[in-house]
Amino acid sequence: MKLNKKGFTLLEIIIVIIIIGVLASLALPRFFKTVEFSRSSEALTALSTLRQSVERCALMATSSAGTQCVTIGNLDVANPGNSGGAHFTYAITNVDSAGTMTITATRNTVDGGTSGDTVVLTATTGTVTRSGTTSFAGIK
Repeated sequence: MKLNKKGFTLLEIIIVIIIIGVLASLALPRFFKTVEFSRSSEALTALSTLRQSVERCALMATSSAGTQCVTIGNLDVANPGNSGGAHFTYAITNVDSAGTMTITATRNTVDGGTSGDTVVLTATTGTVTRSGTTSFAGIK
């Protein structure tokens, strides 16, 4: 009687599992880094909205733009850090009537984010620059 053997040996299955494990260990960190960097679009959109609102506030302020326009509650937009599912908290500093300001988005721990990573928008007369730390270091 002839036996018809079909299937994989245990050794072949173990080798395939090891290969899949090695590939996953190489791909997953890159995937998570890409996902985290894509979160920066949320911060950049909110920073732009806040910058425009601070500019409007500074134009309308009489002499206290530096103190009045650094509080998000005094602006004509809602705090983007309070929206459902927000991944960042926001702070405004260094506002003056000449249009100079610094707005910082700090990553919170929603969805396993690295708390403390930042995206910073700095505006001076006619120039806006963006920068980031750690996960967001490549932002321009």
